Formats: sequence, C-alpha cells, structure tokens
Amino acid sequence: MDTIFAQATAQGRAGVCVIRISGPQAFFIAETIAQPLPAPRVAAVRAISDADGQVIDRALVLTFEGPNSFTGEDTVELHLHGSIAVVRAVLQLLSGFDGTRLAEPGEFTRRAMENGKLDLTQVEGLGDLIEAETEAQRKQALRVLSGHLGQKVDIWREKLIRAAALLEVTIDFADEDVPVDVSPEVTELLNAVNADILAEIAGTHTAERIRTGFEVAIIGRPNAGKSTLLNALAGRDAAITSAVAGTTRDVIEVRMDLGGLPVTLLDTAGLREGADEVEAIGIDRAKTRGEQADLRVFLVEEGEELPVASTADDIVLRPKADLRDNADNAISGVTGQGVPQLIERIQAILGARSLNAGLATHERHRVALQKSAEGLAAALLVLDHGPDQYDIASEELRHSIRALEALVGRIDVENLLDVIFSSFCLGK
Repeated sequence: MDTIFAQATAQGRAGVCVIRISGPQAFFIAETIAQPLPAPRVAAVRAISDADGQVIDRALVLTFEGPNSFTGEDTVELHLHGSIAVVRAVLQLLSGFDGTRLAEPGEFTRRAMENGKLDLTQVEGLGDLIEAETEAQRKQALRVLSGHLGQKVDIWREKLIRAAALLEVTIDFADEDVPVDVSPEVTELLNAVNADILAEIAGTHTAERIRTGFEVAIIGRPNAGKSTLLNALAGRDAAITSAVAGTTRDVIEVRMDLGGLPVTLLDTAGLREGADEVEAIGIDRAKTRGEQADLRVFLVEEGEELPVASTADDIVLRPKADLRDNADNAISGVTGQGVPQLIERIQAILGARSLNAGLATHERHRVALQKSAEGLAAALLVLDHGPDQYDIASEELRHSIRALEALVGRIDVENLLDVIFSSFCLGK
C-alpha cells in the first residue's frame, strides 16, 4: 500500500500549514527528514531538511502509531510555517520517496473507514461538519460523526440476527426436540426494531432540512412589498424593488442563519392574472416553490385569496404597515416595523420542527431505512402464516439486515464511495 501525503489546511499563505502523512512508510519518511522522531503523541520541534541536508523549515512534528490514529495507520503531521515556498518545498521533498504519492480527495478518511475507524454514516457526518455553516448544522453533524446512528443500527442488527437465528433453528431442526413456536419472541423483536426504524424515518425530512437549509417563501400579490421585506430580512439589497407591479420575475434566494438554523428566504413573483408571458413563467415558479417551501409568509389583505393556500403553521401578515392607520398584524420592510417579530416567529416554528429531527440526515439513509422497514413488514406478515413459512420470513429478515449493513457501509456501497469521498478536500 502506498504512503500518502497532502496539505491538510487551506491552500495559500497562512500562519501555519499542516501536512499529513499516512501509511507504512510514514515514520521512516519523518525520521529521514526530521530526525530524531518524537515519541508518539508527543509534539516536538524539528528541523525539516531536504536530501542535501539543507533546512527547509523548523516545524512542530506529531506522530500517531496505527491503529491508534485517524486513519488506523502510522501517521505523521508536520506543522510548518504557512509560507507558499515552504509548503511547496516540503511537498516536493515527500514526493521523492519511493512508494509515496499525493493523496486523492478524501483518501485519509476513506482509509479510516476501510480500517474500521469510521462507518459510512460517520464519514458523511464528517463531510457535513466540514460544510456546516450554522450552529444547528454543526451539532447535527457532530452527532452523526460521533457514531450515534451507527450504534443504533448495530442494536437493530443484533435484534434482527437473533430473530433470524430463532427462525433458522426451527427450520433446520424441525424434526428434533426444539420448540416450534418461536413466533412470539420473533414478533416482539421485529415490532420493536420496526417501531424504532419508522420513528427514525419520520425524522429524516427535518434532519435533511437542517443539513441543507429550510426554505421560507414570501408570497403575495404584485407590489405587496415582498422584495422590500426580503431586503429588510437579509439586511441588504438582494432584490430589486420598485413601484411597478411585476418587477420580480423569478424566484430570488437569500441564505441566512436564523437562530442557528440554516434558512433560505425566497422572494417570489407576485401572484396575479393577466400577466405577460415572461411574468407568467415567474408566477408558475412562484406557485411551485411556494407549495414546496417548508414555511410561507403571506402578505395579504384581510379576506384576500391567493392561488397558494396557507396552512396552520404559515405566517399571514398584512403588508405595508407604514401606510396604515391601523397596523395590527401588519409588517413593513421600509420602516422595519414587525420585522423582528417575524424573525422570532420563523425561528420558533422551525426550531420546534427541529426537535423532531432524527440522526438519518441524507436521502441515502432514508432509502436504506425504508428498505429495512419494508423487509420487516413482509417478515411480520409471513409469520402470521405459521412455521411452514418461516423460511420466507427468514429471507425477508436477511433483506432487512442487508439494508442496515448498507446504511453503515458494510456491504453494497462500493459504487457510492467515489462520489462521497470526491466531495472531501485534499488532506481529509
């Protein structure tokens, strides 16, 4: 196996740059360029020298013996001064050793998974943590990276294997002195796992929204002040505003952090009849995005009806409070009246929904859980037909178990790995 190396910190000039080396020759290389090598997990300052003995830099050197390292292999970190010239010289020096090459994107993490240090859900959690922009995203990614979902899957898997074993014993020793009716214990095990999986599936939509962002659409008639309100919420001129009705022709998106939650605000085209062809396209898009949004803010007059219907959780306000004598339940993007209260309501509604978020944060997770639940439902149905069909129930259980194993990356995920790890940066 090759020894790999890469810059683990961002490209460009910086105060400190970390170069990571992992593989069978990591310690030999480090001993060659930074002797004497410090003891594992003990930081020491060493001169980094080239093949001619010329000092390139003085760096902090850390070593980690496998399997007690991130990758599970012998690993060395060089904490260099972040000069572009220094980094280039050290990378060129490392490339001169036989059996050593620059790491591919995500290859350190991939080796960690292959060496049993992380399961696939933890790998995805690490990727989400790197991409996290808000506090809610950070907390959720850290929960997944900590292995909580994998631990749940292991518990479910053990119970299903126990249930399958009971069925197999009955099948294999049908003519022996073995209790035939194992269905009560098997049914109890399957019902318990099925309830847990269904609960996890129910929380996948919210969990994925925390990862990718909730969508909040501002909806109303033309010239209702939607774009002005969007600008007030965003704190900048994100949308063009004018007194001309129909100025907004397409959906304008602004990404924000509201109380630690990732939120994308949508300014939609005004809903009206008799628009020109281009505006009509924008109105169709507004209807579609409005219906798909997680939350809608309606700017409407009392009794006014729009093509997009509001739900109990949506926020309905009267527009242009600055032009009204009675500003009850009204908002103004011009003066800011009601804007702080609107932000608080959006945070409260989305925050309450976030409490139901599960640990499964990707569509891939939901699909695997759904397949497992379908296998359990089929097994429970067959169990009702008695011992003569235990072999069918056992096969359905195997399908359910394999779906869970695919979830954590134990089987049938080779085609996914290149896609998943390609999103990682070099050095991770």
